[in-house]
Amino acid sequence: MANCLFCRIASGEINSRIVYEDPDVLAFMDLNPQAPTHILIIPRRHLDRLTSAAPEDAELLGKLQLAAAKIAADLKVEGAFRLVTNNGRGAGQSVDHLHYHLLAGRKLMWPPG
Repeated sequence: MANCLFCRIASGEINSRIVYEDPDVLAFMDLNPQAPTHILIIPRRHLDRLTSAAPEDAELLGKLQLAAAKIAADLKVEGAFRLVTNNGRGAGQSVDHLHYHLLAGRKLMWPPG
């Protein structure tokens, strides 16, 4: 989508600090980190939120999860990290493009805010 910030990052129109990429998934450093390690993981194809996913998106959703595990291992935080997605404005989603936050490097409390 032309006006989607994350689509523009995925297309290379906007620069970001990329930590992982493959044909379906892109991951980059969050500009407003909430932990020492804060990575955003997105599908390259626009999907506005998790509840917009259809059964045919199952493979893509799995690729996002596997990419998160690989990124955590590559960054040596695989022993303690949190993977979060916000679904809708009321849950804190600020960009209407499905994305996961990989957070690590500090003690993460429960329940989250």
